[in-house]
This record gives sequence, C-alpha cells and structure tokens, in this order.
Amino acid sequence: MIKHLKDWIVEADIASMQAALETGSVTSEELVRVYLERINKYDSTINSILEINPDAIQIAKDLDQERKESGSRGNLHGIPILLKDNIDTHDNMHTSAGSIALADSYAAKDSFVAAKLRAAGAVLMGKTNMSEWSNFMSSSMPAGYSSRGGQVLNPYGPGEMFVSGSSSGSAAAVAANLGAASIGTETAGSIVGPASQDYVVGIKPTVGLVSRAGIIPISSSQDTPGPIARTVKDAVILLGTLTGSDSEDQATLASSKVTLQDYTPFLDASFVRQARIGIPRHYYQHLDKERLAIMEAAIATLTMEGATIVDPVSLHVEQQNWNNDAITYEFKKGLNAYLSQLAKDIPVHSLEELIAYNNNHAEAALQFGQDTLVRSQETTLTEETYLQKIQAYRELPLQQGIDYALDRDDLDALLLPGDVDGLYIAARLGYPLISVPAGYAEEGVIDARGQSTKGPFGVVFSGRAFSEPTLIKIAYGFEQATHHRVPPDLG
Repeated sequence: MIKHLKDWIVEADIASMQAALETGSVTSEELVRVYLERINKYDSTINSILEINPDAIQIAKDLDQERKESGSRGNLHGIPILLKDNIDTHDNMHTSAGSIALADSYAAKDSFVAAKLRAAGAVLMGKTNMSEWSNFMSSSMPAGYSSRGGQVLNPYGPGEMFVSGSSSGSAAAVAANLGAASIGTETAGSIVGPASQDYVVGIKPTVGLVSRAGIIPISSSQDTPGPIARTVKDAVILLGTLTGSDSEDQATLASSKVTLQDYTPFLDASFVRQARIGIPRHYYQHLDKERLAIMEAAIATLTMEGATIVDPVSLHVEQQNWNNDAITYEFKKGLNAYLSQLAKDIPVHSLEELIAYNNNHAEAALQFGQDTLVRSQETTLTEETYLQKIQAYRELPLQQGIDYALDRDDLDALLLPGDVDGLYIAARLGYPLISVPAGYAEEGVIDARGQSTKGPFGVVFSGRAFSEPTLIKIAYGFEQATHHRVPPDLG
C-alpha cells in the first residue's frame, strides 16, 4: 500500500496512478475516497465541484474487482474523472448547465463522451461548476458564475485572480488536485482560457474530432468537448479516449479518416528542434508588462530548444468582428432541440420557457440578467440567411487566417497568449488549440475588463484543422523544457 496517500495524490499523474493500481499499491476505491476527502476539505474555498456522483465509491469497487478478475481495460481503468455540468450522464447525477431551471434534470442517456469514458473504465466522480449556459446567458455575468453553483474561484488566489471561460470549474478542480483530470467544453476559449489561468493543460480539439452528442449546446459550428489535465501526457491520454465517429454528430463522420484513438505516440519532445513557430504580434499588444515577459520567455525557450521562430507573422483577419447573429441562431436552434427532449416534470422545454422561468424566479436566477438569452430568442434569421452568414463568417478566416499564415511562412503552429483575445480566429473555424503553463505574474494589473492579470498564465499553440499530432509534439516539448506547473497552496 502507498504510504501517505494524501500526500502522494497531489500532482499524481494518470500513469503513476495506473501503475500503482496494477501493482495493488492502491485501489480505485482509495483514489476516489482520497479525492472526496480533498473536495470536502478544500472545495468550499474555490467552489469548483457542483455535484458528486453518489455511486462513485461503488463504481470504483466494481472496477477494482473487475481488475482482479479479468485485468485492466487500459489507461483510464479506475481513474476518477470530473465532467463539466453541461455533459449528459445517465446516472444519479444531474445535468443542468449550471441553471436552477435544470437542477432536477437527469439525462435519459449518456453523452457520447460519458459513454466513452465509462467504456474505458473511468470513474465519473462528479460534475464541475461552470459559467451558466456556458456564459451565453448574460453579457454582464462573470466567468465561472452559475445560479445553481455560485461563483468558481481560482485556487491560486480565490476572489483575486481571474478564472476565465465557462469550463472554469473543470480547470480549477484539476489545478487543486480534486480529481485526476476533467472534461470541459469550448466554443471560444472556454477550455484553454481557464487552463491558462489555473496552471493546467487544456486541449480544445478540432470540431469533429470528439462528438458533441448529449452536450448542452451553444454553437453547432464551434462547440467541442476536450480534456483538462495537469500534464500534456494526461490530456493526450484522455483525448484519445474521447475520439470516434458518432451518427448523432455529423461533424465526426466527416472527419473519421483523420481521427485517431491514440495520440500518445506524438509525445515527442524532440520535434521542437525542427518546428517552425509563428508569433502573431497583434495578439500580444494588449498584454501588461509581466505577461508579455512570460510570452517572451516562452519564445526564448522554444528558440533554445531549437525551434525556428518567425516573428512577427500577420493574420489578415485580425480585426474581423464576431458574428453574433449566426451564433445566437445556432444557440436557439440547438438549445430548443436539447430542452424539448427533457422529462415532462422538468419546468422548461424551450428557450422561451427558460426565459419565462428565469423571470418568475428572478431573485435566484437573474442576478446578472439574461439579455443574451433574450437576444437569442428574438433572432429573426431564417435558415437560408443563417447559412449565407456562416459561409461568409468562415470565408475570410479560411483565406487569410491561420492556414494563410501557416502556408505563407511554412509554419507548424502559432504561439498565442493564454487569454481569450487571440483565440477567436481558431474558434471561428473550429480549429485546435493546446494551452500549457508558462509562468506566473506576481503583480499584474487591472485590465480593461476590470479583471486582475495577476497569477498563472499559459501559452497556447494553434494550428490548422486536425493538426493535433503536431501541436501535441510542440506542447509536450515546451512542457518538458520548462515544467512551470506548480500546485496551488490550499492551506
């Protein structure tokens, strides 16, 4: 048995856990129990966990017994994983997208992601708090707030440091060692943004690599689930588990020829020596002195490791405006489809009913209003107009965005700061991103949004569609050269 399990679990990676499980030094039940102890002890400070699976310990026991009788299913057998609260699980956990309107809603079946994790032997230990409706509810709602769960706080400075996008609970929980890893979702920055602010790794896959079936949606053209972990290797292990074709998500069928089920062969730190990495300086100009220094240090590290740095590079669509009409149309259509299939005893079955419910429960539901929900409900786009807009919306980025820059300068990837500002072009196209810890801003400033820039900061590697293998190689090489990740001091 492992001595001092409570200490060993801090920063333990999936490979170490799996090795200990195989030798019998620890059981899955013990892993779940020690994580639950940490949640009980520390999560009141950061509010990252919305709900614990009441069956988690029994599931772990069953997986321990299965290991004894028939062996391990693989890398995730018996490993406790957390899921964002917009991901359906057919069990005794609710799926609510952080809304009190769905506080009693149980999914009729597993999402594709949950089913893949279960099949791999993972213990679905709980649901993480999130920005309500993935921050598509109110223009004034702070990141990480939900009416059902309250405000997620950054474990490196609760109440002081920014938590970034809607997968804030998934990132904060992993950073605080409250689970082995987690699954978040991203429309524009909601995986890699929180990962950057919490000193963890986030992979936002290419849209179509991982099915969105059974996930409460925002945008059919941009949404994707993805892993959040403390190391690149752990995130990559999860990524390979999640991929696969799904008849309920057409995007996965179109990408089936380039989808892999194992990305661990691309954990090749030596690739950095031959990599060509571009620096899009337009997305650095808003950075304060400390965060700019972190980015310059990252560039210097990549140079020392042998990478060819092309600085600067220009994307000709840097100033393109966000197309809210198309996203609000997708949100209304997708949310209505999701809500319409919920059980009859759930109080809302359409966006219109959700808005009415919130108005009728305003004290609890509308601390920050719902202007984004209302704007979506009032959209007058027809399907034909939407299709025209979405085509125009993608045309210029395709012609003069990421692919344009990579082709022009023969680049493998772009290096972006780990805040949301530079991530929208990739989001528009459904392109992949990987965030890796890069440094810590000791002082920081209050930025234009009133957020402190103090605390952890990550770099984000960006590439063309389905370039995950290349991005993994570069991200892993950077991580192995720097090892910036340190756990928060939770007291």
